[in-house]
Amino acid sequence: MTVRPPFVAIRHALSPRGPVRSAMLLAPVLAGLAACSGSHRADTGLALPQNHLLNEDRSANGGDDQLANSGVNAYLWRGAIDTLSFMPFASADAVGGVILTDWYTPPATKNERFKITAYILSRNLRSDAIRVSVFRQALTDGQWMDTPVAPNTVSDITSKILTRARQLRADGGH
Repeated sequence: MTVRPPFVAIRHALSPRGPVRSAMLLAPVLAGLAACSGSHRADTGLALPQNHLLNEDRSANGGDDQLANSGVNAYLWRGAIDTLSFMPFASADAVGGVILTDWYTPPATKNERFKITAYILSRNLRSDAIRVSVFRQALTDGQWMDTPVAPNTVSDITSKILTRARQLRADGGH
């Protein structure tokens, strides 16, 4: 057996006899690889397990939609948007899970205004996955002054957001 330098092997492969020989050597290898890469499998009639050890519970983590790759629960996000939609939005970041409203003056009271910030903190649909802050200002002597909100205001808004998120999950996101 003679040892050829690499350039001789390349020249031999490019010769008229070289490609035929190379094709004959590569054919079994390519056939073996093609047999391994088939995308169809024989139907065994068995169902894939659907437990939570092997698959993620999509409904608890916000469903399967555009927010699937973010740290935000889609149902909480949509519940917060739906609940706060009566106020003008200053900013809404679906990926970061932050909703900032602009100042809203209720029609019944022209001398006070409110602003709400909602943070979606988790992919889980739980009460500790959302934090709401409410700001209130009253008009005094022509200037807006910060005033405290009623103690139950934050919990009421949080509860309404959670209720709406659970409704969305029960309805399949519609």
